[in-house]
Amino acid sequence: MSKDKIISHKNNLQVIYEDNHIIIVNKRAGDIVQGDKTGDKPLSDVVKEYIKDKYNKPGNVYLGVVHRLDRPTTGIVLFSKTSKALPRLNKLFAEKKANKTYWAIVKHAPEQPQGTLINWLKKNPQKNKSTAYSKEIKDSKKAILHYKTLKALDHYFLLEIELETGRHHQIRCQLAQIGSPIKGDLKYGFERSNKDASISLHARHLQFTHPVSKEIINVTAPLPEDPIWKACETH
Repeated sequence: MSKDKIISHKNNLQVIYEDNHIIIVNKRAGDIVQGDKTGDKPLSDVVKEYIKDKYNKPGNVYLGVVHRLDRPTTGIVLFSKTSKALPRLNKLFAEKKANKTYWAIVKHAPEQPQGTLINWLKKNPQKNKSTAYSKEIKDSKKAILHYKTLKALDHYFLLEIELETGRHHQIRCQLAQIGSPIKGDLKYGFERSNKDASISLHARHLQFTHPVSKEIINVTAPLPEDPIWKACETH
C-alpha cells in the first residue's frame, strides 16, 4: 500500500499515514523526536496531542518511539500507537527489514555517480559528532551506505542514500569524508548554514511490513518548502 496523503493539523503536524497501530509523520527541521536535556517540546508530545485531540482520548495517550532523526534533518518518522505493535516494529528495525531511503543535497558530487561507502565511525559524545576512519580502531563501529547521484542542480547535486547500518550521524559523516558534506551541515564541513538551521538531508521513503496486518506499507515524505528542494521534485 502506498500512502502519500498529508493530513494537516493545528500543530503543523504532517501525518503521512495513520491506522489503529501506527502513525507516520513528516518531521520538520528543528523538531526533536524525543525529549532531551534541552527541555524543548519533542515531536512525540506533539503526536500524542494530535491523537488525544482527534479521538477525544481521556487520560494519557500511548506512543512508542521506533526510531529517530537528527534534529536538523527532515522527513519520515514512524511511531507506534499500541504496545502490541511497538516490539514488533523494534524487531523489524533491529533486523534491518525496514527499507529507508534518504535524499541529500551536496555541493560537490562524489567522484563516482554511484557506489558504496564503508568506514568505521567513532562517536565523540562531548562534541556530539562522529569521525570516519578507513580501518577499524578502538570503540569504532562499521558503517556501510549505498548512494547514487539522482540529479545535477544549478549549484548542487541530489544524492539518494540507502543505509545498510544505522550509526550516529552516519550519512553526514560518511559523505563529508569523501568531500561531499551535506548543504547547511556546518558540523561536518559545509561552509555556511541554511537559513532555517536545517541540513539538506531528508528521510524520503520508508517501506516495511505492517506489524499487525502484515500489509506492505510504502510511504513517501513530501520535500521541505524550499526552492532547492522544489528543484528536486521532478525526479
